[in-house]
Amino acid sequence: MSTLPPVLSNLPFPVIGSPLFIISNPKLVIAQCIAGVVGAMPALNARPAEQLEEWLIEITEALAAHDRAHPDRPAAPYAINQIVHKSNDRLAHDMAMCVKYKVPIIITSLGAREDINAAAHSYGSMMLHNIINNKHAHKAIEKGADGLIAVAAGAGGHAGVKSPFALIQEIRQWFDGPLALSGAISTGEAVLASLAMGADFAYIGSAFIATEEARAALAYKQAIVDSSSDDIVLSNLFTGVHGNYLAPSIRNAGMDPDNLPVSDPSKMDFGGDKSKAWKDIWGCGQGIGAVTSIQTTANYIAQLKQEYAAARTRLLTLN
Repeated sequence: MSTLPPVLSNLPFPVIGSPLFIISNPKLVIAQCIAGVVGAMPALNARPAEQLEEWLIEITEALAAHDRAHPDRPAAPYAINQIVHKSNDRLAHDMAMCVKYKVPIIITSLGAREDINAAAHSYGSMMLHNIINNKHAHKAIEKGADGLIAVAAGAGGHAGVKSPFALIQEIRQWFDGPLALSGAISTGEAVLASLAMGADFAYIGSAFIATEEARAALAYKQAIVDSSSDDIVLSNLFTGVHGNYLAPSIRNAGMDPDNLPVSDPSKMDFGGDKSKAWKDIWGCGQGIGAVTSIQTTANYIAQLKQEYAAARTRLLTLN
C-alpha cells in the first residue's frame, strides 16, 4: 500500500463509490460520504449542464453541515467523474465548475489529458484515472494523474478483461501511488482482499445501484437483487467500448444477449442522449450475486464494514 495524499489519508473506510452514469446523484453521493466512503458521480449526470453547479452547491453545503454537526466523524471527500472523450462537448464547462467549487477528487475516464490534470491541480485536487491495463496506467501517470483506478475483469459498465491479480501486481512493480481496484467487489471480504493484493481502496459500483438513494428504476434495482454473475454479458455493441450489462435488460430491449453484434468503436458517443445504453440497457458487474436486497446506502456500507471486520478476524486466526 502507498503513502496517501491528505485528501485520502484519513478515509474512514477504504472504499470509493464508482460514479454511475445516469444513476449517481447528489443524494447518493452525500449518503456515501456521510457513511465514510468516497462518493462519486459523473458530471454528465447533471442535465442540462447548468444543473451541475446546483448539484455541486448541494453536495458542498450538505457535507459542510454534516461536519459542523458531527466534528467527531467528518464526512469523506467526494469525487466528480469527467469523461475525457472527444464526443463530450461539455468537458471544458464541467471542469470549470469543478475548479470553481474546488471538487476534492477528479476521476477521469476514456482519455488522459495533461490540461485536465493541470486544471485540477491548480486548486489542489486529487486526480485519479481509470485504466484497464498496465500500458494505460503508465500513460496516465506520465500525463500527470496522481493515482489509478485499475478496472479489472468483472467490473460493471466499461470493464477491463485482466485478472485483478495480474493487473495489480504489474502496476505495483513500478507505481507506489494511490491505487483503487474495480471489478466484482460488493462485500467486505472483497474489500479486504483488494487491500491484500496491494490496492489502497476498493472501487464499488453495481451494489450501490440497488440502494434507495440511487437514481435507478425500481426494476433495475430489483434485477440486480434477482440476478447473479451468470446474468452478466460483456459487449461493445451499445457504446463502442466493451462493457458489462444485465442480460434481462437486453432481452427487454428485444435483443438476444447470447448473439449480439459487434459495434464500431469509432462511433462512440458520450456527449448526447441518443444511446440506449445505461438507460434501457443496464450496466452491471459480476459481483451482484452478493446483493440480496434493496437497502439504504448507510445500511449497505455498515454491512460492508461488518463483513470486513469479520474477515480480518478470521485471517488473524489462521496459522
